[in-house]
Amino acid sequence: MQRRTLLALPLAAGPAWAQTAETYEAAEQSILAGRLASPSGITIEMPTLSENGNSVDISIRVESPNTRADHVTAIHILAEKNPIPRVASFTLGPRSGRAEVATRIRLATTQTILVLAETSRGQMHRAAREVIVILGACVDGG
Repeated sequence: MQRRTLLALPLAAGPAWAQTAETYEAAEQSILAGRLASPSGITIEMPTLSENGNSVDISIRVESPNTRADHVTAIHILAEKNPIPRVASFTLGPRSGRAEVATRIRLATTQTILVLAETSRGQMHRAAREVIVILGACVDGG
C-alpha cells in the first residue's frame, strides 16, 4: 500500500459516530446515560428565523461556579431533524473561565435544537430552542 493511500483511508471512512444511523432520541439517551436533566441553567442565543440552514449562529452559556470541584465538563448540541443529530460537543475544564461556547451549525430544516450540559458533579442541564429554517442544508446526509 502506498503512503498516500494509507493516509487517505481514515479521511474517506470519516468519524466513527458519523457512520452509525443514530437517532435524535438515541443520541440524547446516550449522553444522559440514565441521568435526569434539570431544565435550567442554560441560555441559548440563536436566531428564531434563519434564511439559510448552511450557517446558523448559536452561542450557549451555562451557569456554573467554574471551580475545580464544580464546573461544566461538556456541552452537547443536538439537532432533531438533521441526518446526523449530534451537531457538536465541547469539552471544558475548570480553567475554561466561563462555561460558554459559540459556533455556527448546519440545519436541514425547521427543528428543535437541544443543548445538554454535564458538570463535574455528574449533574445534567438541558435547554431547547425552536429555529425556523427557510432554506435547509445537509439534505444528502452531510
